[in-house]
Amino acid sequence: MKKLILTAVAAVFAMGVSNAQDDSNGGPTSEGKWLVEANTGNAVLGSTGIYFSSIDGESTYNVGLDGGYFIKDDLAIKAGLGYGGGSEDFDRSVVSYRIGAKYYVKSMIPVTLDYTGASVEDLDENPSYLGLGAGYAWFVSDTVSIEPGVRYNYSLNDDFYDNQFQLNVGFALHF
Repeated sequence: MKKLILTAVAAVFAMGVSNAQDDSNGGPTSEGKWLVEANTGNAVLGSTGIYFSSIDGESTYNVGLDGGYFIKDDLAIKAGLGYGGGSEDFDRSVVSYRIGAKYYVKSMIPVTLDYTGASVEDLDENPSYLGLGAGYAWFVSDTVSIEPGVRYNYSLNDDFYDNQFQLNVGFALHF
């Protein structure tokens, strides 16, 4: 499973880089464009982001990507997938997923609303969150943006999981 997800991540990244040169139909957030992004993640959440943590010899990791399609200028419908696990105390597989929307106010202030969930091996109750985030899209070129932001994740099963606030940095390809 790990190799499959890593291969898919590499393939999507390569496709984005190879197609990133074509800017014949408007700006990076124009209708009909695609978005592929990797974000820093949070070990507490089911995550489609990328993270690694090691504390006192115990480690956890996750790798994932989000992708989206601009259905109109500045508005993308997104989905994401991630895979993670850890060592000894957290020796479980975690498959995470996300679905939602991202709107770029004035084509540079991304605001997201999405549902994030995870399937954690051997758990009776899995995390699920409704997330709201905002940030700033710094376009280093017409096809690449760096997007620092803040996010609040409201737990939909708060008997087991708390609401989470996070700071993150996203890296996006627009093609």
